[in-house]
Amino acid sequence: MKKKLLIHDIAKHLEVSIATVSLVLNGKAKEKRISDSVAERVLKYVEEVGYKPNQLAKSLRTGKTHVIGLVIEDIANPFFATVAALIEQKALARGYRMLFCSTNNDSSKTRDLLTMFQERHVDGYILALPNGVEAEVRALVRSGKPLVLFDRLLPGVQANAVVVDGATGMYEATQHLLSQGFKRIALLMPRLDQTQMNARAQGYTQALREAGLSPLVHEVEFPQDTEQLVQDAQSFFEDCTTCDAVMFATNYLGVYGLEALRRLGRRIPEEIAVISFDDNDLFRLYSPPITVVAQPIEALAEEVIGTLLASLENPAETGRIVQLQLAPQLVVRASSMRPSA
Repeated sequence: MKKKLLIHDIAKHLEVSIATVSLVLNGKAKEKRISDSVAERVLKYVEEVGYKPNQLAKSLRTGKTHVIGLVIEDIANPFFATVAALIEQKALARGYRMLFCSTNNDSSKTRDLLTMFQERHVDGYILALPNGVEAEVRALVRSGKPLVLFDRLLPGVQANAVVVDGATGMYEATQHLLSQGFKRIALLMPRLDQTQMNARAQGYTQALREAGLSPLVHEVEFPQDTEQLVQDAQSFFEDCTTCDAVMFATNYLGVYGLEALRRLGRRIPEEIAVISFDDNDLFRLYSPPITVVAQPIEALAEEVIGTLLASLENPAETGRIVQLQLAPQLVVRASSMRPSA
C-alpha cells in the first residue's frame, strides 16, 4: 500500500521548512514574504506528486472547515432546488462547500439535522425551517455561529434573514383578478403555520376585504402524497362550483390544482382563472400559460450567501443583524385574463 504523502515529506524533499510549505499552500506566500521562486517550486512539486491536504487536520488547526450547512424544506421542490444550486455556485466561488438536507417540515428531523451539522463543525448555516425549532436556532445565534434564515422567519428568533414580500405579491395578484372582473376568488394553501404562508394569505385577504368581498380559503393538509393532494383539490373544486378564480399559495399546490381542474374538465380561464405563487417551468409551458407571483430567486440566493459570507469573513459583522425583504413580480399570462366576449 502506497504511503500517504505528508507536508513533512514535501518540506524535506524541497529542503524548506514545514511552515513555508504550509504558508504557500494556504495562499500566504506574499503576505509572509516568501519568494516567488520558492512558492513556485512548492506548488509545482505539489502538483507533480498529487498532494492532497488533510482537511480534518487543517480544520483542527484553523477552526474552519469551509463547509456551509443548508437546511431547506424539500430539495425536490423546484424553488428550493434552484435557490440551493445558485447558493452552492456562489459559495464554491468563494472557497466554501455545501451540505444539503431537507426537513420535510418535520421539527424532530430538523433538530437532528442541526445537531449533525454542529457535530460536523460547519462554519455557517443557511436555514429555511419549520416552526418548533426556535430554541435550537436561538442557541446557535447565542453561540456566535453565522447563520441566515431565508424564505421564512421563526417566531421570536432575532437573526439574519432574507425573505420575499409575499403579502404584497398576493395582494397585487388578487387586485389583478378583481380588475379582470372576477369576484368569487378562492385561495388554496397548505395547512402550515409559517410566516411566509401567513403573509401570502394576509395579502389575499386584504385585497378582497378592500373590495367588499369575503375570502374563501381552503387549507390543504401537508405533507400528503401526490394523489391525496390532487384529490383534496378536486373535492374542493367540486364543492365550490361558484368559484370563478383560484390562487395557489405554492407552486406545488399549483401543479396539483391544475391536475385536479384537468380531471374535472374545467376550462382555464373561461370557467376559472388561475394564479400561482412562485413560478415553475410547467406554468410557462401549460396551455394556457399560468400567471404567477414570481420570486426573485437569483437576487434571493445572492443576498443569502452574501449576508452569510460577510459574517464568516468578517467576525465583527456577526453581532449585526441584517434582515432583507425582496419584492416579487406579478407575471401576467393568459390564465388570469378575462376571455373576450
